[in-house]
Amino acid sequence: MEGLRWNAIERRFFLIDTFAGPVLTQYSRREVEKGRRIHAEKALKAGAYVTDLSRVRANFAQWENVILVQGSVPEILEKTGIGAVAFVHIDMNCALPERAAFEFFWDLLSPGGVILFDDYAYYGHDEQRQSIDEAARAKGADILSLPTGQGLIIR
Repeated sequence: MEGLRWNAIERRFFLIDTFAGPVLTQYSRREVEKGRRIHAEKALKAGAYVTDLSRVRANFAQWENVILVQGSVPEILEKTGIGAVAFVHIDMNCALPERAAFEFFWDLLSPGGVILFDDYAYYGHDEQRQSIDEAARAKGADILSLPTGQGLIIR
């Protein structure tokens, strides 16, 4: 944010997260069968995914126009008041909220705007990729699969 001179530009940065880990009831039957939910449960038991919101607030305190939103996708999205967006990073490790986020942000994405899917081509995240591919096709968009395992859309 320093490099972007965040406090000198008129843009907002939204960080939307449960801060409590994935919503386990959002995993599809196929994701459960493939062990995605069990993987998330084990990670939660080991202390992964859970973040102290006050610590995150302190981390971003110096940056004006940073808005932390605690809640689960898709329910929280309509309540954010987000307008046009230039960049969206989607990383929820579950097909349902990732597709919902893509569909919500697509119409808000500025020309030349970017959506980055964190686990798009990672082994074991097939349901996420298939769901995102289907949603992208419906929007007439192509996804570039990156060597990092991420997926990239430029509008």
